[in-house]
Amino acid sequence: MLARWNYIPALGQVAFALYALIILFGGGLAVTSRSLVRAMVGLVISLFGVAGLYLLLLAEFVALMQILIYVGAVSVLIIFAIMLTRASDDGGEAAGPDRRGILRAMPAFLFPTVLLVMMLRKYGVTGAETPKDIPVAALGAGLLGPYTLPFELISVILLAAIAGAVLLSFEKRGVD
Repeated sequence: MLARWNYIPALGQVAFALYALIILFGGGLAVTSRSLVRAMVGLVISLFGVAGLYLLLLAEFVALMQILIYVGAVSVLIIFAIMLTRASDDGGEAAGPDRRGILRAMPAFLFPTVLLVMMLRKYGVTGAETPKDIPVAALGAGLLGPYTLPFELISVILLAAIAGAVLLSFEKRGVD
């Protein structure tokens, strides 16, 4: 069903631009927000944009996993971390970046952008053929075959995040 939309090049470029704007908006909200909850909402918006990019690549299964794992599980984990650390009621967990901090961060955004534009002008934009109909069984065999270690390390990272949230909550409450 989604493959027929690829025959309209302008529509694909518009969809890519829309998803890129969604990702940039969510990322901007995540890094400039003074509230942890608003920052998490910005992260969720960005992750939904990434799932949309996977849909453009005709990787529906990967897009669904992006939504289930990152948007669902990681967002719930962040909510638990915020709740365990007992954030303040006014939402002012951090002072947020001031104008000088934003100006100092601008080169980190501008340098890669300028480099990307220069590379695109020199080499142009070429696309690769999209693989067709990769069965879910082949993806599962890949995850549980040669990529077992990275797949399992994801769970260790989530476990470390939960342990860190519990440790922060104990330190904030004064429990030894």
